[in-house]
Amino acid sequence: MEIILKKDHDQLGKANEVVTVKDGYARNYLIPSGIAVPATEGNKRGLEEARRIASKREEKVAKESTELAKKIEDVPCTIPVKVKSDDELFGSVSASDIAEFLKKEGFQVEKAMVELDEPIKKLGVYSIKIKLHRDVFAQLKVWVVKEEE
Repeated sequence: MEIILKKDHDQLGKANEVVTVKDGYARNYLIPSGIAVPATEGNKRGLEEARRIASKREEKVAKESTELAKKIEDVPCTIPVKVKSDDELFGSVSASDIAEFLKKEGFQVEKAMVELDEPIKKLGVYSIKIKLHRDVFAQLKVWVVKEEE
């Protein structure tokens, strides 16, 4: 029996996909629990419409993310930190510190979007990747400088 998945399912696939399963599994479990609907002609037309709308929404979000990436790349990011006598940092600069800086600059960036392999523990200039969308990244230059006393 062909069905259209309404929700992501680990073994069957992603939402809005047409899959074939055994009749009993579809009628007794998937359809009553709201995971799927029968793949009738009307439901298939609705699926195409939903895919078209989702595609347009995806394009719009990708375009907005690209514009946001250009704006983020133009922002000078200087993070002053306390250092020991041998220019070693007290603590470190983490993804949450960078996200907090970007929030102060007016960007909606969460710390999970900042791709930092390990916290920054030395003074210098770093190029940090910010993931804004599935395929859109911004390269942010971060200057870690000695805090003025």
